[in-house]
Amino acid sequence: MSETAPSAPAFTVPMNLSPSRVSSFTSCPMQFRFSSIQKLPEPPGVATTKGTIVHRALELLFVRPAADRTPAALDADLSTALAEYRVHPDYVGLQLDADAAAVFERDCSSLISRYFTMEDPTAVREIGLELWMSAEVGALTLRGIIDRLELDTDGGLVVTDYKTGRAPSGRYEQKSLAGVHFYAFLCHAVFGRIPTKIRLMYLQSGETIETVPSAQSVRFITTRTTAVWAAVERACATGDFRPRVSSLCDYCAFQRWCPSFDGNPDDAEVEARAAYDALLQGQPVAVGAR
Repeated sequence: MSETAPSAPAFTVPMNLSPSRVSSFTSCPMQFRFSSIQKLPEPPGVATTKGTIVHRALELLFVRPAADRTPAALDADLSTALAEYRVHPDYVGLQLDADAAAVFERDCSSLISRYFTMEDPTAVREIGLELWMSAEVGALTLRGIIDRLELDTDGGLVVTDYKTGRAPSGRYEQKSLAGVHFYAFLCHAVFGRIPTKIRLMYLQSGETIETVPSAQSVRFITTRTTAVWAAVERACATGDFRPRVSSLCDYCAFQRWCPSFDGNPDDAEVEARAAYDALLQGQPVAVGAR
């Protein structure tokens, strides 16, 4: 009796993970399948694009000599960032009319003006901006981008992450720090040093959340991501990416193809790409619920 050959995996297993990918899989495996396995394009969102532009403006501010990091300079850097993105698909795809575009720009300006109430940029000793980092954990590559890496007064590493959304309530604060703990792991892997502090700067409210990473928290990142990757491997082998219904579904670009909303996931490969192409050509496209 001949042995049956093992069936081919339903999807190719990804060989790298980032904080956003880990969060995506744990929040909803089905959404992870669409975005990270099939790599289907998503219509841009106002909040996400706004955050990208504000991050770019702050990056430009810290390229300047310390003494030149003034509110006027950041205003100019925001203008530069907005000009760069007006022709970018993430902005074009928003399909903003003149009034909406004006509101968008005012919101960006409000976020950067609040920044100066949170810290003095002339005192920051930055050593890396939008810093790509990666480390190997077995066959898996962990990677991410640090918004700002700096030195404190004693020469210790500080990881700073800008946030343009709301600061989390107390019960969700530790979850929000999971991503920067990931960056603490990368610093330890790449530089051999655990940061003395990791910070989340919430520009919308002016709040800063800080924590001190430890050897234990760094080890936990390896344990957690290895476990998540093993679950991703199983899902890719079987094709079983189960949807997880939550309040996040209201903002999911793939809801119309989700079986929890009577959609067919197999239709997404063609239809999601066609919808995105239509969006960039200026045609209105419905997002989320049908």
